[in-house]
Amino acid sequence: MPKQDDTPLMQQWRDAKSRHPDAIVFFRVGDFYEMFNEDAVEGARLLGLTLTARNNGGAAEVPLAGVPARARDEYLARLVQLGRRVAVCEQVEDPALARGIVRREVTETITPGTVLADALLNERRNNWLVGLADAGAGACALGAVDLSTGDLWAKHVASGDLTAELTAVEARELLCPQSWEGRPIAGAEDALTTFRPDWLFDGAVAAEELRRRYAVHTLESFGIGPEDAGLVRVLGALLAYLAEVQPMALAALRPPRLVRGADAVVLDDMTRRNLELTESLRGAAGAGAAGTLLSVLDQTVTAMGGRLFRHWLLRPLAAAEPVWQRQEAVAEFYEKPPLRRALRAELENVRDLERLATKVGTGRVTPREMAALGRSLQALPGVRTCLADAGAAMLVSLADGLDPLDDVCERIGATLADDPPAALADGGVIRAGWDEALDELREIRDGGHGTIARLQATERERTGIGSLKIGYNRVFGYYIEVTRANLSRVPAEYERRQTLANAERYVTRELKEWEERILGAEERIAEKEAALFTALREHVAASIPGLQEAADRVATLDVLASLAFVAERNRYVRPEVHTGYELEIRGGRHPVVETMMPREAFIPNDIRLDPEARIMILTGPNMAGKSTLLRQVGLIQLLGQMGSFVPAASARLPVCDRIFTRVGASDNLVRGQSTFMVEMQETAAILHGATERSLVLLDEIGRGTATYDGVSIAWAVTEHLHEVLGAKTIFATHYHELTQLADLLPALINANVAVREAGQDIVFLHRLQPGGASRSYGIDVGRLAGLPGAVIGRAREILRELEGTHTGSGAGLGRAGQYRPNSTPAPDQLSLFRPADHPVLDRLRRTRPETLTPLQALNLLAELRTHVLDDDGNGE
Repeated sequence: MPKQDDTPLMQQWRDAKSRHPDAIVFFRVGDFYEMFNEDAVEGARLLGLTLTARNNGGAAEVPLAGVPARARDEYLARLVQLGRRVAVCEQVEDPALARGIVRREVTETITPGTVLADALLNERRNNWLVGLADAGAGACALGAVDLSTGDLWAKHVASGDLTAELTAVEARELLCPQSWEGRPIAGAEDALTTFRPDWLFDGAVAAEELRRRYAVHTLESFGIGPEDAGLVRVLGALLAYLAEVQPMALAALRPPRLVRGADAVVLDDMTRRNLELTESLRGAAGAGAAGTLLSVLDQTVTAMGGRLFRHWLLRPLAAAEPVWQRQEAVAEFYEKPPLRRALRAELENVRDLERLATKVGTGRVTPREMAALGRSLQALPGVRTCLADAGAAMLVSLADGLDPLDDVCERIGATLADDPPAALADGGVIRAGWDEALDELREIRDGGHGTIARLQATERERTGIGSLKIGYNRVFGYYIEVTRANLSRVPAEYERRQTLANAERYVTRELKEWEERILGAEERIAEKEAALFTALREHVAASIPGLQEAADRVATLDVLASLAFVAERNRYVRPEVHTGYELEIRGGRHPVVETMMPREAFIPNDIRLDPEARIMILTGPNMAGKSTLLRQVGLIQLLGQMGSFVPAASARLPVCDRIFTRVGASDNLVRGQSTFMVEMQETAAILHGATERSLVLLDEIGRGTATYDGVSIAWAVTEHLHEVLGAKTIFATHYHELTQLADLLPALINANVAVREAGQDIVFLHRLQPGGASRSYGIDVGRLAGLPGAVIGRAREILRELEGTHTGSGAGLGRAGQYRPNSTPAPDQLSLFRPADHPVLDRLRRTRPETLTPLQALNLLAELRTHVLDDDGNGE
């Protein structure tokens, strides 16, 4: 509500703020964007600005903070990165023509999910606004829109998979019904959550919004049926929200795309983190973050190719046929290096067609960007020519459907100057010869400039003032400047306009007449160029769907060529992807780790999992490479289902429905969860979500609690995976007791990472071999890590004592003043874990009771009793 003592300007601000109460209002005042009251306090804190005050005409002073208009995008970017919403209130009339206060209106609302300015976007990743709605039957409707590319899609998601889907989408902003406020939504903790009234998610309201925005009579044209009521609700709500915050952007939206079924493998957050797909566990994030799979594989040369590569990486294919199609295309680029090099050279000339098309549709495109669009279209015929002899079906299809939009390209080239300026107001945008009226105006202007130059020469000769010059500025227009030393020679008809420290400035009637001609021509030139550029933009806007289709095809070609380029450079091979069960990798390597080592230094390993050996218990010391081995298997499987070649000598990979990894854990202090709780939650998610077609990679389950509990849980989890789920599993552990499961579970095998002992030293061989590890070498690793020698020596003493105590033969350490383990023989942790080579057990295993006479049975029982009494030290 306006206050009685408000100035008109503050009344304008309060009106804007009342319409956008949840946003920081950037209020344009001359050359600054100013923030007032609570916005100023928050803005100054977030942006590091000085908080001052403006006298409001009353008793109170209004808090004020401002930023220069020329630096607007820089400050907006910082606020958006912090998850804030900003309403930009612009001056919408010329101050020189305004009667009273300049009229202002909010022209756009910028939120993390609806940004359009280049400075606020990452060119190699999408900027998703995600909408959520209930879809019934334990499912959610998820819709996503990227305004910068115009992409809009929706799908049904099972409630249990929602977290993984949100993680894969990497939402910047969530749009939810008001009734969801207070409901926890895992998977998008870093996103801004926006709530809007539930009626916007009403089926009838949403359907009408879709029909109106796309000017269709029925939603069946989008493939939407009665079973898609939830998708309609979320899509309609997204469109209504965009109409509120970025109405101009709706013109460049593509028709909604419905994603049906399981087209991609869902990678949950823990798998993405553990495999370091796009973000390193050491904290680095982003498209170029070192130590990530994306940093190694993404060698695309276009921005839209980079975005698509990220999408393919985070969503491996869930069916074999599309994998084979991609493999065939990658193989052709791999086998024909000249073709690949020629194509990549052409693609380097293609700018971001997707986002340029959106800029055209929203009226934001600059002359220089329009010229870049024209040059990009000029490169498309060359792209098609490169693929003229392609044999892979996917490449043939991409090339045949690639429309170079010749008419758009020719119109841009004919209309724009060779090197147009970044801003339309700078002039020189339209090519000479395109418009006759514009050419005439330019002749008048240029002729006037020549006349001004001749007038200067004439006045110098007439007055005898050799230093006389004619200049121009926006305040006084054209003027004649004479130094003070020559003032006595100034003719009487010169009219003084300005006094400087060392000169005087004058005008004449003739000079003012030429000024009117020149400035009038320049003003009309600016108007004419603006009209011609607008006409060009509207012409190009009619082809936005074609531009977006061309962008999709170019991005796909870029990704396929990038995969082939990396495969050749890093010595990858084409895997055999099949629909069966077996997973076999020969000479497998970790695609990221091997790039950080000297060539040939990485030790490759073989892995085979099949129905008869589907679970591997992997033992070995720390630093031996167990975690690296787990990750490389997961990454090779993921790359195979992405359609990529893989780092191996050969590989046979099944199509998995899910890839689960649990490698390491940490506290989640924000949620009040301990390391062990996080570990158990992740393990539970695996056991509930895995199937026979899944790949499960586990590292150190149960170590976050007491040994007995940890071993018991690890044992039970392994049995469940073997007996119930049947999933292919590699389980790395320090619980050597689990190796005994090989005697109990027929499809379980043991393997260890080899270590060589040389006296007190150990050498990690990083090579996988059959069987369980003999010991953990934890003290040796501690020595390599730099623990003091005294600590290492004492640890060895305690280890020997504990090992002796465990077997019932040890005594106390006997060192005064130090902790001494109980010298009484301790029972084994679990009866299941008694040494398998005890003579009594060995004799029992070799005995066949059905062949013994009663007397032989009694004699055997007496013999075994004697052995047991002797071992206990209680022999008779």
